Amino acid sequence: MVKSLWDSLCNMSQDREPIVESFHFVCTLALIVGSMTQFSDEFESVVDYSNKNLTHVPKDLSPSTKSLSLSQNSISDLQMSDISFLSELRVLRLSHNRIRRLDFGVFLLNRDLEYLDVSHNQLQNISCCPMVNLKHLDLSFNDFEVLPVYKEFGNLMKLSFLGLSAAKFRQLDLLPISHLHLSCVLLDLVNYQIKDGETESLQVPNTNVLHLVFHPNSLFSVQVNISVNALGCLQLSNIKLNDKNCQSLIIFLSELTRGPTLLNLTLQHIETNWKCFVRLLQFLWPRPVEYLNIYNLTITESISRETFIYVETVLKSLKIEHVTNQVFLFVKDALYSVFAEMNIRMLTLSDTPFIHMVCPEFPSTFAFLNFTQNVFTDSIFQGCSTLKRLETLILQRNGLKNLFKVALMTKTMSSLETLDVSLNSLNSHVYDRTCAWAESIRVLNLSSNVLSDSVFRCLPPKVKVLDLHNNRIVSIPKDVTHLQALQELNVASNFLTDLPGCGAFSSLSVLVIDHNSVSHPSSDFFQSCQNIRSITAGNNPFRCTCELREFVKNIGQASREVVEGWPDSYRCDYPDSIKGTPLQDFHMSPLSCDTILLTVTIGATLLLLAAIGASLCLYFDLPWYLRMLWQWTQTRHRARNIPLEELQRNLQFHAFVSYSEHDSAWVKNELLPNLEKDDIRVCLHERNFVPGKSIVENIIHFIEKSYKSIFVLSPHFIQSEWCHYELYFAHHNLFHEGSDNLILILLEPIQQNNIPSRYHKLRALMAQRTYLEWPIEKGKRGLFWANLRASFIMKLALVNENDVKT
Repeated sequence: MVKSLWDSLCNMSQDREPIVESFHFVCTLALIVGSMTQFSDEFESVVDYSNKNLTHVPKDLSPSTKSLSLSQNSISDLQMSDISFLSELRVLRLSHNRIRRLDFGVFLLNRDLEYLDVSHNQLQNISCCPMVNLKHLDLSFNDFEVLPVYKEFGNLMKLSFLGLSAAKFRQLDLLPISHLHLSCVLLDLVNYQIKDGETESLQVPNTNVLHLVFHPNSLFSVQVNISVNALGCLQLSNIKLNDKNCQSLIIFLSELTRGPTLLNLTLQHIETNWKCFVRLLQFLWPRPVEYLNIYNLTITESISRETFIYVETVLKSLKIEHVTNQVFLFVKDALYSVFAEMNIRMLTLSDTPFIHMVCPEFPSTFAFLNFTQNVFTDSIFQGCSTLKRLETLILQRNGLKNLFKVALMTKTMSSLETLDVSLNSLNSHVYDRTCAWAESIRVLNLSSNVLSDSVFRCLPPKVKVLDLHNNRIVSIPKDVTHLQALQELNVASNFLTDLPGCGAFSSLSVLVIDHNSVSHPSSDFFQSCQNIRSITAGNNPFRCTCELREFVKNIGQASREVVEGWPDSYRCDYPDSIKGTPLQDFHMSPLSCDTILLTVTIGATLLLLAAIGASLCLYFDLPWYLRMLWQWTQTRHRARNIPLEELQRNLQFHAFVSYSEHDSAWVKNELLPNLEKDDIRVCLHERNFVPGKSIVENIIHFIEKSYKSIFVLSPHFIQSEWCHYELYFAHHNLFHEGSDNLILILLEPIQQNNIPSRYHKLRALMAQRTYLEWPIEKGKRGLFWANLRASFIMKLALVNENDVKT
């Protein structure tokens, strides 16, 4: 597994950090991936004390520590007592310290140690033998005179990575480990001492990856022949060339690139002039190398036209990343044509100051072109008809602006399937002409541009995967009819307010529409998009109102595999009272959301209330009371116009008597004689009402001028409407004056249910107040008159005084 991983890393590595450590990291990563598959579950205790200004190993470490990093400190010595108690230790990093001497005996009790990194120290010698379980041992970037490899190293049968450094080499220095099958060997040649006139040799054991690091500030001048069997991946770091030493590198590479197994060659941090660079490429062209990677290339001195012979080659891919061009005046074709005419399948030129790329003069073999992060403009490949084999074109992070010209660029690329023009400044203004895309395009990345809604009218007709995220799209036009093959659509991070239906995208199966402005998505989305198998619509400002209920119901019924991010990314944004509530917890009653049902319910309720009100009005004769209140109000209004001195007049009568005409005989023959003999003045309507005034005004006036109001109750009384008026006004005056001025005389028995419903006030009075019953027996009538006269004794003197004043 480790070997296959390294093949992949060698072929695809795009590390951009300083190479002294980057390749070291890649090799380390491969070892860790290979070894941690066996004990990843046991890495429960990881301690990081790196860059803490430590001078000694901390004493407070847990005995269960499995991984310990002490890198970038000032530790100068390592004792057995420092780590012997860490019986479970498997990984120890001590790089970038000040250790001068290392005795492997200090690890005698750390039997599980598999990873040891003591690179970038000041080691000059080591003693004893390393642990047989080691898989990763890094002794590089130290001060060894010769390679510190002893015969005991031959026992490291599990060793996968070995990092070494020395000032000089001997051919058999690595003989003790010649029988091992290593994954990666790192040789630090920074301190290698040049010996004039001498050439050293070094036989490297079988390894898949060989990484050689030279001095970063010195011209390349290594005089050592390094040979290795079955080498698959070679990386050289820190190569500084000019016209004089250019051949030295070519000679150095002659031996290393001879074997048929070398598939990958990587040059990092290389500084050279254009002439030497072309010579180097020409040397490598017929070699068995299939993947050539050049990172951090600096071009110096001058750029002039150089002859390049494109002989038959097995090279499949040339990748050049991070180019610094120190030459500002040169013929553009001298630079670009060398790359344009290459007879290889894959070319990558990224992160360069290149402003253009010429069209190949003859039909090209390019199937893959990657021009990420350059300065290309819309003129790139316009009118170019020699890229008919091109399948993938990547133009990320350039200066493209015109979508129509980008489409026109692809018209003659009859094999183009994947186009990536993301992270540009493309706009989609409506053009008079139809966008002329290559019909072969299946994957199109237009993300991170400034495209608007009109982009949907300028798209390849057979595109299957379309990425439009991070643009300025507000809506998807309804008249899109030419994207029937579209299967995957990414419109995240735009300004869309609704989910698109699948009427125009009948084959759509994947939709990404998160981080938009979708507040109340259409409820019929899932009905419209029957083929959808993945939707990502979270992180939108959902308005949790009635309109959202059906969508929440539908999306909640879909499986978690279909709805990406559910339920965590789907939350209410409005109203504020439930902001942040997950959609799955949002509920509203059917009554509050069904307009028809709500209208019917409210209408029925209002009708019921109206019916109840009408019934109550009829039962309590509300119209009669309203009419009575109106008459009372009018009378009171007229009373306000009476002069003040007239309003201040005193009472004129002891009692106002209200009775039915049928009971007048009893009033005149019984009531009046018995009251008036005691000087109680009684007001009767037939003798005291003022002619010319209305009956209502007379009733109100004399009730107000009377101290008491006597009501003679009988079955005839309750049939008299005028008696009811008098009772109403007297009762009103009771509350108005705050006095107890009503006297009820029950002349004949009256049943409550015989009292009409509009006389509810009479019912209430009879139920709440004490009334005097006229006794049939004559012997009881004396007590009756005594009780009646007692009601007037307290005010008798006052009334008489008023009479005197009057």
